Amino acid sequence: MTEWTADRIPDQRGRVAVVTGANSGLGLVTATELARHGAQVVLAVRDTAAGEEAARRIGGDVEVRELDLASLASVRAFAAKLAADHPVIDLLVNNAGVVLLGPRRTSADGFELQFGTNMLGHFALTGLLLGNLAAAGEARVVSLSSITHKSAHLDFDDLMFERDYRASAAYGRSKLATTVFGVELDRRLGVAGSPIISVLAHPGLTRTNLTPRAWEHRGRFGRMIARFGLLATQSVEQGALPQLLAATGLEVRGGQFFGPSGLWETRGRVTEARLSREAADPAVGKRLWAAAEELTGVSYL
Repeated sequence: MTEWTADRIPDQRGRVAVVTGANSGLGLVTATELARHGAQVVLAVRDTAAGEEAARRIGGDVEVRELDLASLASVRAFAAKLAADHPVIDLLVNNAGVVLLGPRRTSADGFELQFGTNMLGHFALTGLLLGNLAAAGEARVVSLSSITHKSAHLDFDDLMFERDYRASAAYGRSKLATTVFGVELDRRLGVAGSPIISVLAHPGLTRTNLTPRAWEHRGRFGRMIARFGLLATQSVEQGALPQLLAATGLEVRGGQFFGPSGLWETRGRVTEARLSREAADPAVGKRLWAAAEELTGVSYL
C-alpha cells in the first residue's frame, strides 16, 4: 500500500458520521478530519462540556451528544434520540474506550468496566443504529482494535475477570472481544446481504491521554514508566490514520483490518494488519455474539 495520509480522504459532504469518544485523542483527530472534509459529525461523548470545547476547535457541521458506553441505559437513550434525528447514518466509528484501570471496577450494569465499555457498549450501540446505517446504502462501522488483542484470550467461563483480575489482561480481552465483534459483524452483514460493511483498525502505540492516566494510580514509579513509554509512541495524528482509512478509503472492503506497518505494528505508515487466530475464528465469533446479545439485551443479524 502506498503511503496514505489524511489529505487523501475523499469528499465527505452529505455524509453523517458518528464518532464515540470524540472529545480527545484519536477520536478528536478522526472527527476533525471527517468534518474538515465535509461530513456532518456527531461527537458522542461522556463529558459534554469537553465535547463542546472539542466542537469549537473542530468547527464545521458538528454536534455534541451525551453517551456513556458504560451504561446500557445511556446507550439506549442516545441511540433512540440520534436515530430519530438522523434517519440516515453513513458512518459509525466505535472509537471510545477505557484502558488499564488498576483495581477491578464495574460498569453501571455490573460488567467489568473495560469489557463493558470497550466492547459491550459498542455492540449495543451498533445494533440499535443498524437500521439507520442500512438506510445509507453504503454505510460503514469502524471498530477500534489494539495490538494487545494478539496476546489476549476470551475465557467464556469468566468474561468479566471476576477471578484473578489483572488490569492489562482485562484490557487485552476487551480489545480482543471488540476485534472479534468487528469481524463477526462483517461476516453476518455479508450473509444477510446488508449494504453495510464492518472494518477494523488499530493505532499501534500512540500518544493519547489514556496511557499516562492509566498509570496515575501506581505512584511515582508508574508515572515515570508512563513518561518513558510516551517516548516510544507515535503522534495521535499518525495513530488515527488507520481508522480514518477504514472509515473513508474508497477501496476498503468489509472485514479489512488496518494498522501501522513498522516495528511489530507499533508505528509507521498505514497497512493491512494481521488478526490473531482467535479473533478470526468464526466459532469464537458466534459464541461471543450470543454472549453479547444475552448480556446487553440487544439482538440483531
